[in-house]
Amino acid sequence: MATQSPFQSPFSFLSTVFDKLAPRLQPPAWVVDEVQHRLVVLLNHVLQQESEAMARLARQRGRVVLAQWRSFAIRLVATPAGLLDLAAPDAKPDLTLAMLQASPLGLVQAAVRGDKPAVRIEGDVELAAEVNWLVDHVRWDAEEDLSRVLGDAPAHALGQAMRRLVEGLRQFTGGRATTAAGSGKAQP
Repeated sequence: MATQSPFQSPFSFLSTVFDKLAPRLQPPAWVVDEVQHRLVVLLNHVLQQESEAMARLARQRGRVVLAQWRSFAIRLVATPAGLLDLAAPDAKPDLTLAMLQASPLGLVQAAVRGDKPAVRIEGDVELAAEVNWLVDHVRWDAEEDLSRVLGDAPAHALGQAMRRLVEGLRQFTGGRATTAAGSGKAQP
């Protein structure tokens, strides 16, 4: 018979606190708008480094993707240039992507492990395939961008440090998941 420990991990405690506070902590509309605009700028910067990605998006011009997580949502439209822009708030989405993982900690853990989050997909299958291709093949070369600002050697050193950090986190989170799966017991 399995018994539950009266102690929670700090991560589950933080997740519980976030779940209780999130509905009451709605940022002002101008903050949401600014964050969405900055996200579009970053996504377009990454897309411009991959000509095939831009060509694929150009073929989807005018198509709207609605991405949702909890109470947060963003509507993106493909432009004729093969980039993204914010769609009108009332634009009917051709594709809806809703992340099923409600816990921000769970999302971070999945990202560190290199896993894609579970997503409910509704809408155009062709557009969903193109979005999936973009997710699988387009990567941000942050080290290259850093080298333009800091120079090659410092950017490379910082890149190596970040890769070691991510690998350590990956081993930590992967090790906990493997231990839990292998023992048949849930981790706290």
